[in-house]
Amino acid sequence: MTKLENSYPLLSIIMPVRNEAGYIEMVLNNIFAQNYPREKIEVIIVDGESDDQTLDIINTYNVRHLDLKIITISNRERIVPSGLNLAIGYASGEVIVRMDAHAEYPEDYLPRLVDGLKRYDADNVGGVVETIPPNPKSKSKAIAFAMGHPAGVGNSFFRIGASAPMEVDTVPFGCFFKSVFDKIGLFDEELVRNQDDEFNGRMRRSGMKIVLLPDLKIKYFARDSWHNLFRMFYQYGLFKPLVVKKLGLLPTWRQLIPPVFVLFLFWGGLLSFFFTLFSGLFLFFAGLYVIILSWVALQSAFRNNFGTFFYVIGALFLMHISYGLGYLKGILAVLVKKNVFFKIMQTSR
Repeated sequence: MTKLENSYPLLSIIMPVRNEAGYIEMVLNNIFAQNYPREKIEVIIVDGESDDQTLDIINTYNVRHLDLKIITISNRERIVPSGLNLAIGYASGEVIVRMDAHAEYPEDYLPRLVDGLKRYDADNVGGVVETIPPNPKSKSKAIAFAMGHPAGVGNSFFRIGASAPMEVDTVPFGCFFKSVFDKIGLFDEELVRNQDDEFNGRMRRSGMKIVLLPDLKIKYFARDSWHNLFRMFYQYGLFKPLVVKKLGLLPTWRQLIPPVFVLFLFWGGLLSFFFTLFSGLFLFFAGLYVIILSWVALQSAFRNNFGTFFYVIGALFLMHISYGLGYLKGILAVLVKKNVFFKIMQTSR
């Protein structure tokens, strides 16, 4: 096990970005306001050919803060795993911290991660994602609520939290010893999404330890459009079967609920036109589903406002459908040919 040489090892913060003009300056300010020596931080930003003002903002920030070490490199592949791997190649730190520009971090985030590596003899540590709306609109609040509720994301501890630090299968973003990448390799560039799951799966298979710090909260800004929400969860579902295949694992029951739901809607709806029995069963389970979604939406209505009620129902339904459709297509791609994913990657960026 690699040990830290001192209390403040050099940190390489790696951050793949694309079109983050609305958040990039905030997250850079967030990083350099940490309770961690500035001279012990290098930030490596990998830009996926942004076509907004992201690069201009980074360049202006660099000019204003010449004392800070910020490296910007281009990611022509425009996908997260290739960006992460490029950044790791440039990293000179003993510890590598992956961060997302679409999030806000507490001021003790970096020291807590470093302490977590030492305290728990871990190879990767991370906190809990607290999904928040990017604006005060009811729609944005509803999407954020759905993305942080078990009805939308299942029982992932890094999303729903835990009562104490615990060993887990995966954490968001992650803080690693650089030696981890020497031992098990880099992120799998075939995985546009879910590359974290596959990488952490390889870590666990190699006997490495991943620890969740539940009181370390990361504020993640939810997407605020139906299109982006659908695309995100469609891609999560799409690449999950490939992760399962690569790791040689059986899919969990939780993963299979959305694709089974999609099949139920299609076949149940179709058969109900021809058979009375199927019609009754279809209406019963469809009604039960609507009741569950309505109950979750009521929770949002009391927490936020009643204007979120129907938006929450819509967001949850969209998340379930998009993940399920993606998962079914992912299964088909795995069964047909592996290189189908390369074609999918071109259309999923």
